[in-house]
Amino acid sequence: MTNEKLHKDFQKAVEFVNNYNEPFPADLLLKLYAYYKIANKNFGNPGSKTPLINAFKANALFQSQHLSREEAMTAYIELVDKEVRQKE
Repeated sequence: MTNEKLHKDFQKAVEFVNNYNEPFPADLLLKLYAYYKIANKNFGNPGSKTPLINAFKANALFQSQHLSREEAMTAYIELVDKEVRQKE
């Protein structure tokens, strides 16, 4: 997949998730969160006001830290395709 196609497919997957009306399971949200943050090179601290949520987000990022930006985009797209789009 070309870099340009990857970026377009990633943006489409992000838009799909942002416009999705049903609730997501917490484990899926955490994976999407980590992949999105890595794909966008956003390594700032989680911004929740709830310490427990911050801990879960930080853990998700820690578990995904080995991924490159492109790998994170690909993982995000694949997760959306497998867990969300397929179940529609």
